[in-house]
Amino acid sequence: MPTMPKSFLWTRTDAVGAEHALVDDGRGLTARGTQVAVDPIPYTCRYQLTTDPEWMTTGLVVEAEGSGWLRTIRLERAADRWRVTTAEQGDLDAALAVADHPPAGLPGTDDPDRLVDAVDVDLGGSPLFNTLPVRRLGLTGSPVDTAHRVPVAWVLVPSLSVVFAEQVYTALGPDRVRFASDTFTAELDLDDAGYVLCYPGLAKRAEPR
Repeated sequence: MPTMPKSFLWTRTDAVGAEHALVDDGRGLTARGTQVAVDPIPYTCRYQLTTDPEWMTTGLVVEAEGSGWLRTIRLERAADRWRVTTAEQGDLDAALAVADHPPAGLPGTDDPDRLVDAVDVDLGGSPLFNTLPVRRLGLTGSPVDTAHRVPVAWVLVPSLSVVFAEQVYTALGPDRVRFASDTFTAELDLDDAGYVLCYPGLAKRAEPR
């Protein structure tokens, strides 16, 4: 019998914004979500994410939209490589210029081979995507100080540029992990299923009253 998807809402703590996600994790993860935010300019970002039963990402589609512009990106894993396709309507850089922000550049990547080592995807500003390595690596049940280096294809928002990044996840005990990327670190509080409850400096999950 089909199960109802889980529904999560996170409010941003670093800026005005929020994210709502519907997830089905009965066999890997299937998720779709929507972000809204005002920085660097007001935008809506919609995504669809799929993994295999082992929580390895198989596909991600992201659409970001604001006043006078729309960008879309699709990442698909095939034969241990990433295929990246993009589309754009309007002019995001023009909208950024009006708000005195620097240009975002083109969506996607000019060299998909740079992503060849990426095993996960990450979407800027989204707490949901931290669950991918947490579940895939079984971090919630790992001994304290167990650390894993995770290469990812990181989708920046709202530009939808894709860059390769290395992140480190370290188990800190039940329902808690440390996330690190370059000089940034944060200790994430998780629920029993590995979804983020609190991501200091980014977002906090809201619960129904």
